[in-house]
Amino acid sequence: MQRVCFLLKVREDRIAEYRARHAAVWPEMRAALSATGWHNYSLFLRDDGLLVGYLETEDFAAARAAMEATEVNARWQAEMAPFFASLDGERPDEAMTPLTEVFHLA
Repeated sequence: MQRVCFLLKVREDRIAEYRARHAAVWPEMRAALSATGWHNYSLFLRDDGLLVGYLETEDFAAARAAMEATEVNARWQAEMAPFFASLDGERPDEAMTPLTEVFHLA
């Protein structure tokens, strides 16, 4: 099982709305994430907009590709893109660059 952690930056003027959107993630989005292998997926948001994502999956590249193939992901990414700073033309899910794990205590 891969443990994946990534960072993104939510625009400070959109933090409250971002929190509200994630308090009510669409049921079909939640179902698609589960069906495509995203497990123990968590998002942590600091008050300045730093977003830390964590998930576990058998194969992150395969899980990302499977989500990319879903219609619900296309809609979700389009709605979420304006919330983020510094995407450089990428969708939020494309900008999820995994951090290198340097320590793990099981």
